[in-house]
Amino acid sequence: MTPAVGDSPPLLEARGISKAFPGVQALAGAGITVRSGRLTALLGENGAGKSTLMNILAGVFPPDAGTIALDGRPVAFRSPREAQAAGLSIIFQELNLVGGLSVAENIVLGRQPLTPWGLVDRHRMHADARDVLAMLDLDIDPATPVGRLKVGTRQMVEIAKALSLDARLLILDEPTSALTEHEVETLFRVIRRLKDRGVGMIYITHRLDELPRIADDVTIFRDGMLVHEAAFSARDRAEYVRRMVGRDLADLYPRSPSSPGRPLLQLDGFAVARPAGGQPLVADVSLAVHAGEVVGLFGLMGAGRTELMEAVYGLHSRATTGRVRIDGAEATIRSPRDALAAGLALAPEDRKADGLVLGMSIAENISMASLDAVTRAWIVSRRGEARRAAEAVSRLAIKAATTAQATGTLSGGNQQKVVLAKGLACEPRVLLLDEPTRGIDIGAKREIYSLIDDLARGGMGILVASSELPEILGISDRILVLAEGRVTAEFARGAATEQAILHAAIPPQRPPAAVA
Repeated sequence: MTPAVGDSPPLLEARGISKAFPGVQALAGAGITVRSGRLTALLGENGAGKSTLMNILAGVFPPDAGTIALDGRPVAFRSPREAQAAGLSIIFQELNLVGGLSVAENIVLGRQPLTPWGLVDRHRMHADARDVLAMLDLDIDPATPVGRLKVGTRQMVEIAKALSLDARLLILDEPTSALTEHEVETLFRVIRRLKDRGVGMIYITHRLDELPRIADDVTIFRDGMLVHEAAFSARDRAEYVRRMVGRDLADLYPRSPSSPGRPLLQLDGFAVARPAGGQPLVADVSLAVHAGEVVGLFGLMGAGRTELMEAVYGLHSRATTGRVRIDGAEATIRSPRDALAAGLALAPEDRKADGLVLGMSIAENISMASLDAVTRAWIVSRRGEARRAAEAVSRLAIKAATTAQATGTLSGGNQQKVVLAKGLACEPRVLLLDEPTRGIDIGAKREIYSLIDDLARGGMGILVASSELPEILGISDRILVLAEGRVTAEFARGAATEQAILHAAIPPQRPPAAVA
């Protein structure tokens, strides 16, 4: 292995780190080096041990073996508070915010400024929050409850929380997975400013195209072990992928011949009103998804992709108008129960908040939407539930010790597979997938793309909403583009280009309003 470059001594160096959990060896001799003013990209498939190492560095739990040095001195953090006190801050991919508290309260949680009388100084708390939000070009009221914010904005609040700690070492775990293009650019500007101030960073991502703009060094894990450590080079992308997965992935997107059949899902004049009035979230959308067809739905943030998918699934029935036909028959869908009965299944954008109950087992999550199939005389057959779950685990290659394992203990990619298994257990005719590979590694993406291809060629209709253009181009038989809730373009497979899709996705510039 070639050591990471840099004239300065390491700010942080971890070596020989091992950690085992019941039935799983998460880390086996892993390590990482971070230098002041440099960003180390940490790469690896889900389950490679990246998050386990970050939790160890952050003091969430101790390693079984190995050494960690900060500024050349050995450290052993016994809690996240100790790690923070030493100047280490972590931004987790799965948000650690309290929905019922305000933005400002979340940013200073556990560190609230106090008045001389021992009360929370809300004026100072809000002022401090505005300062750190301004660093991220985030124009929101610090008093806004976090639970009212969209996923991307909550991610920016999580980043603001970490920046408020004035850390010397910042760990970012998939920080851009839910951000708009503008928010990503803002974050990258902040990263460059922090590097100029001497802050060292660990950056975990599956989006390798981001790294040429921000990365200085690269560390790669596979199966809990350190397999590569060097200065970052944009020319080595293919080699990084090979080291991560242990094989070449030239065939990332399976492309079976497409032979669309009869229309399974048809929308006519479909619209979703905005709760506060004004321009609708979805406006006059008409589309069709045929048997054996993958239809890609692309749009920039705020285009209405998620709202359209949710409305088709019955989640916004009071705000929804238009006609829905399933397999040629008129359908009235006022709830997810109606959608399931009509033959629709949805894998939502936020798998942890909307797709899974993390404290429940894999088997319980998979059967959650299809309990009738494993219920006899109002009693759930645990044996039948376990059998169906075992079949799904085998079919989708879910990595787990047992189907009784808590879903929250799985890697992100395996959790996403459980979401898909839950939907497929309902035996749908049409599968709705909203950001199906968000925050998962390249190997797991390849497996999900292969599953989508298999399902479509087996006769299922699939509607996929994604913000990743290469993904949409790679898996879709047809592509529809949304802008401001309207379909602005349609492309056949092979006829679309990134430039043409992006051009259609950008809302038209509106003339300025006349001044009275």
